[in-house]
Amino acid sequence: MEKKMSVTLASGNITDVYFADSLKDVSLWTASYGENVFWVLDSNSARLLESIPKKSIVLEPGEVHKNIESLEKIISEALSCGSARDTRFIAFGGGVICDMTALASSLYMRGAGLTLIPTTLLCMVDATLGGKTAIDYKGGKNLVGTFYPAGEVIISADTLSTLPIREYKCGLGEVIKHAFLSSDDGLMNFLSENREKILMQDDQVLHDMVYRSLLVKKEFIEADPLETRGIRSFLNLGHTFAHALESMEGYRISHGEAVAWGLGRALEASWRKGLIGSGLKNLGIKLLNDYGYDTGYRISRESIPSFMSALSKDKKKSNGSIKFVLLKGIGEPLLMALDDDSVKEIVLA
Repeated sequence: MEKKMSVTLASGNITDVYFADSLKDVSLWTASYGENVFWVLDSNSARLLESIPKKSIVLEPGEVHKNIESLEKIISEALSCGSARDTRFIAFGGGVICDMTALASSLYMRGAGLTLIPTTLLCMVDATLGGKTAIDYKGGKNLVGTFYPAGEVIISADTLSTLPIREYKCGLGEVIKHAFLSSDDGLMNFLSENREKILMQDDQVLHDMVYRSLLVKKEFIEADPLETRGIRSFLNLGHTFAHALESMEGYRISHGEAVAWGLGRALEASWRKGLIGSGLKNLGIKLLNDYGYDTGYRISRESIPSFMSALSKDKKKSNGSIKFVLLKGIGEPLLMALDDDSVKEIVLA
């Protein structure tokens, strides 16, 4: 187990990020916590463990279960297991499990200990750092949540080999997004030069990729821990389009696939607004296509009312208008409002 970085957030809260060589290392590490723990898993991540921890709850997987009913189940079971304020909640799973466990931990007796062990690439590079917790509510993604940073994050890349290829590639959408937000072209070049090894899930390359991606996120969240300065919101590049698509489709498509599509739409919007040239737009679309994403998908005219309705529920609405993250160049994001007609031009078939 190697500590790779520490992230300092609001009120001096620190999240330590550890990289493990294998799940065996993770098991040895968590065994040192003793009995005062409460594990939250889903039926997918539970298969990765030799045995289910005694004090735990196993939930159904998927975004459709990221709701207040699952949150109540976590809190109720924690109480039944005799968990107290000094209990450490351990999330073992993907983004849904980590987000819900973090929210439950923040609420349980006004704040319990929290360790996140992400088992998907999407969760490793997106949901673990920054302290955002959430559930979906009444059709709106992540509408109910808190800021509650984990004390530690433990990453073991060997869990990625157990993922279906579609689920694995979903996480790559967030990594590519970080490449466009990075203050240098290191991650962009890394993705271009190591595409085959990344798609083949070479262990060493994956560790390097996850680390590089987290460094980008670290820069943004440390500069704006509670998303009050407009800096952290840049991490939502592609997400405004993506969240509306996810909601419209009833979360039948994955978050990572939606983000890759949304990134393509953000690049096109940036080009249409004259912020970037066709060269950068085409570079981004090519990179997404090279990793197998469907950047050509468009919303049908019959579905556009549902898409626009979902868009209207976006958390980033301010003074009645929705701000989209666009680009002036690599590492140069900005917020810009787009009117409905502009959005329709970008997403319609």
